[in-house]
Amino acid sequence: MAAKDYYETLGVPKDITSFVLPLGATVNMDGTALYQGVAAVFIAQVYGIPLTIMNQVTIVLMATLASIGTAGVPSVGIITLTMVLRTVGLPLEGIALILGVDRILDMCRTIVNITGDASAAVIVAASEGTLRKPGGVA
Repeated sequence: MAAKDYYETLGVPKDITSFVLPLGATVNMDGTALYQGVAAVFIAQVYGIPLTIMNQVTIVLMATLASIGTAGVPSVGIITLTMVLRTVGLPLEGIALILGVDRILDMCRTIVNITGDASAAVIVAASEGTLRKPGGVA
């Protein structure tokens, strides 16, 4: 959605979308972080490797930090997943199990990321008192 579409569809002014959406596209990668956490646990289960509470906390922290630095290009989550797996000592060969469905998962991650960005724009507009109903009515 372009900034104009957010204004017309969600009632968020252009000055807020101009700030929130580029920031969200850079920092808000919720879908990628969720994917990396779930993928790491899946790989551990497939290989029969038990994860301690400390390993799980490390996965959450690494997935969150790696997703913030992730570029917005298709399938880049696979690259950062190697960091997460390496950090907790899981086999990198497990990535091969995910590669076959990664494109579909990538589209789902994008949906989660965009929904988060749009929600943030609406919340900021509402907190600023500039959120309008579609059609320009306050």
